[in-house]
Amino acid sequence: MIKIFFIVIVLLSSLNANEVNIYTHRHYPSDKILFKKFTQISGIKVNVVQANSDQIMKRLEEEGKYSPADLLLTVDVGRLYIAKKKDLFQPIQSKFLEEVIPLHLRDKEGYWFGVTKRARVLVYNIDSIDPKSLSTYEALTSKDYKGSILTRSSTNIYNQSLLASIIAHKGEKEAKTWAKGVRENFARKPTGSDRDQMRALAAGVGKIAIVNTYYVGQLINSDKFSDRAVAKMIGIFFPNQGENERGTHINISGIGVTKYAKNRDNAVKFIEFLCSVEAQKIFTSTNYEYPVNKNVSPSKLLQSWGSFKEDNIQLDKLGQNNTEAIKIFDEVGWQ
Repeated sequence: MIKIFFIVIVLLSSLNANEVNIYTHRHYPSDKILFKKFTQISGIKVNVVQANSDQIMKRLEEEGKYSPADLLLTVDVGRLYIAKKKDLFQPIQSKFLEEVIPLHLRDKEGYWFGVTKRARVLVYNIDSIDPKSLSTYEALTSKDYKGSILTRSSTNIYNQSLLASIIAHKGEKEAKTWAKGVRENFARKPTGSDRDQMRALAAGVGKIAIVNTYYVGQLINSDKFSDRAVAKMIGIFFPNQGENERGTHINISGIGVTKYAKNRDNAVKFIEFLCSVEAQKIFTSTNYEYPVNKNVSPSKLLQSWGSFKEDNIQLDKLGQNNTEAIKIFDEVGWQ
């Protein structure tokens, strides 16, 4: 019955080749703007199915060759790596994408491409911490920060990828030492979103939080006075900036053409559009993410936070180390 249903969808879709079907985990106003703008520019209709990452991935797996999806758009390279490993993508070639997106922000074989960057940084209560005392992710294990650190659960892909990057750079033994040391310095049991960590900081719970930069932008530009007030009480620090340090951890939102895409050419056009100068400016000004297109500058808000050295590790290594990262988190009781 399910297969018949999806066959009907595919047949109906084939009657209108001037469309592209996107499965997405993202839920930002910037994306709605870009979907509409792509249609205006190209004449290609954009159909969107939105759900959380696990649901969207499972749906794509279950539909198989009957899936109407042409593209999978999601956050964090860990999920892109899993999608490739599950054989949900097909490779594409695009001279434009290869020219504007640095190699470490895309799959070497063309299965997925980053469309935005976000840095995972330290934010601090400006009344409790002198930023000159901050340095690296590794320094968070110091006893000086006992009862000070706020972060999300270990089930969160952002934390998993951060630990995966430490595994890639330092090895499993040092990564486990780091995870254990940070856990021992928690201000409270990990709970809530990145924004919740910053709200807790402003309320006097903890002194330092590990968050993605775009959440800071969301608080600064929030419709809620209380969130804007929180933003005024925190500072941003980019870790690991020393001469011999690797730089601040970077992750991406990314996209790939699905294995059974019926509108492959339109899908490629859409990815190229998302990485165009026009689209990248919308991402950085509306959702406060860093552009992947090397010819586009971050928005003025992001520039006001200062320039910083990025960790330019090949991002698929984060996916490769994801399983080990989860294992380490479980072993040290991060929760």
